[in-house]
Amino acid sequence: MTTSSMTAFAHQQSDYPWGSATWELRSVNHRYLELSFKLPESWRNLEPSLRDALRKGLQRGKVECALKVQLHNQQQELQLNNVLASQILDAANKLKSDIAHAAPINVFELLRWPGVLEPQSVDGDAISGQLLEGFQQALAEHIAHREREGLALAGLITQRLDSISVIVADIRSKMPAIVTAQREKLQQRLAELQVELDPDRLEAEIALIAQKADVDEELDRLDTHVKEVRRVLSKGGASGRRLDFLMQELNREANTLSSKAVVSESTQAAVELKVLIEQMREQIQNIE
Repeated sequence: MTTSSMTAFAHQQSDYPWGSATWELRSVNHRYLELSFKLPESWRNLEPSLRDALRKGLQRGKVECALKVQLHNQQQELQLNNVLASQILDAANKLKSDIAHAAPINVFELLRWPGVLEPQSVDGDAISGQLLEGFQQALAEHIAHREREGLALAGLITQRLDSISVIVADIRSKMPAIVTAQREKLQQRLAELQVELDPDRLEAEIALIAQKADVDEELDRLDTHVKEVRRVLSKGGASGRRLDFLMQELNREANTLSSKAVVSESTQAAVELKVLIEQMREQIQNIE
């Protein structure tokens, strides 16, 4: 299953003996699935079938479905109502036999009689079936567009996940050196102040600094969340809400990392993480 975007467009035009039909499907991101229809009054009866098809094919998004139908009214063939014409002829012949001076039957007058010659009727059920077939083609095109957009979004998100993993690994590798530097800095300051601390007290202070600077738990959670985002993307389907929740969790760990930073390098790394997470969150708003 593929990760899909909620932003897509489809245009499907078909020509038939009776005319032409054009379907357009547009969708943008939305918290739920919201459907709206612009249909000719004569084809409003199609809406329930369209709703069912859209609900089966789509999970989220604000979707607008529009149909334009053009009938070839000017090119319709005329159809002779043989039954009515025969009845009129029989009545005219009977009248002529009853009235000696009755005028002869005029064929052109007969054809002008209401109902004798009419435009060939259009099979509404057949047209409805063809319109629904055209809609299914438009929906398939729309879904394919969503999947292409979703694949591109997944690629952008994966790039940022890779960058996050690099930053996390870099911070993890530098933490022992950062703690050591803080220890030396404390000892140097005490030496400058000519203050002597009990070795046990000094070790306790150093341990406290190390504890405050310890971000192993946050780094582990960042790694875990990154793996989960990758898993959700690879699984596909309607995953936008799950991914949005994971962005909140990633941002929470980045904020904690920033609050525990004891050197500017760690602070900068936390800022970079938050920028990457925000970029992913913006992309995820478009994922179904």
